[in-house]
Amino acid sequence: MKLAKRAEIDAFFAKPPANTAGVLIYGKDRSQVIERCTVLAKRIVPDITDPFNVSILTDSDIEADPARLEGELQSLSLMGGRRLIRLKFFSEKAALDKAVAASLKAHAAGEFNKDAFIIIEAGGLGGDSALRRLADSDKNLASVACYEDETGDIVRMAREALAADGVSLSTGAMDIFAQRLPKERGIARQEIERLILFIGPGSHKTLNESELQEFLGVEPEASLFKAASDAFGGRMKQAQAGLRRAFAEGEGGADAMRALSLQYNKLKLLKSHLEKGLGTKEAARNAGVFWKDEDDMLRQARAWSFDVLDGLARDLIDADKQCKSTGMPDLLIAERLYLQIAGRAARMGV
Repeated sequence: MKLAKRAEIDAFFAKPPANTAGVLIYGKDRSQVIERCTVLAKRIVPDITDPFNVSILTDSDIEADPARLEGELQSLSLMGGRRLIRLKFFSEKAALDKAVAASLKAHAAGEFNKDAFIIIEAGGLGGDSALRRLADSDKNLASVACYEDETGDIVRMAREALAADGVSLSTGAMDIFAQRLPKERGIARQEIERLILFIGPGSHKTLNESELQEFLGVEPEASLFKAASDAFGGRMKQAQAGLRRAFAEGEGGADAMRALSLQYNKLKLLKSHLEKGLGTKEAARNAGVFWKDEDDMLRQARAWSFDVLDGLARDLIDADKQCKSTGMPDLLIAERLYLQIAGRAARMGV
């Protein structure tokens, strides 16, 4: 049974039908998948950490022992009553997908412990997935796809969270905030929690547009350029965090490569001006360095040599091409190069 509309999903999660033997919750929005699986698990058993009533499996467990899943579905609760099996399934192997679907079909038909309820947490399953097709069609199963939240969902989530802590945004401020929130639910929730702390929990304050700007700070693109600067400055954790945040806010691989290339070119230009004998202030100004970044850029310029920088040129070009032409995730390509540069900078003592 495929659950698609918000109302029917909410109704199902509030009170799963007695005939339901299991649910498949899948999608690329990993945080939303985890959140929904956890909410549903708490409806099935009183304590989702109880080892006597809850069993947690992974696709690796099933691959290593094909009979493991059926064994768990047959087992009775040691304490009596409902038993919960949580399967974290992120394998792309068709044979494993079919094997899990076969076990699930038998369970839905009542061949195993009828008091056992299975929740399968999966990634972005395609239409050819046997597991997804089964959960979509079997009357004793349910499937829920987790897509990126729409703007209306983001606004509702933000309003509910803010209201729970006794704070709010004006209509105009909420429009701006919703546009800036990433659609990945986990990161969006973190931003909402950060905003609540900024306003002051329980203060009953309503932020307007101008007050919200103090919280929002720089645009996503600006944070991407900061990540590039962190990479050349040897700040690996900051570079990685900034890069991931920028991607969550809508930036892509081409943007990440552009930010890195601009930082690279600015660094080379600054070094050239310094080697020509210009003073640090004049060299930084001529290279287009913002005054607040001057000390950090000068430190980078002194540490990076032209030989090492020239060696990065090909890496930048190759990574840019990969982002535009390969099937690899842009974030993975960009992150690898950002961390490579940050690691080299750290070893040079930037």
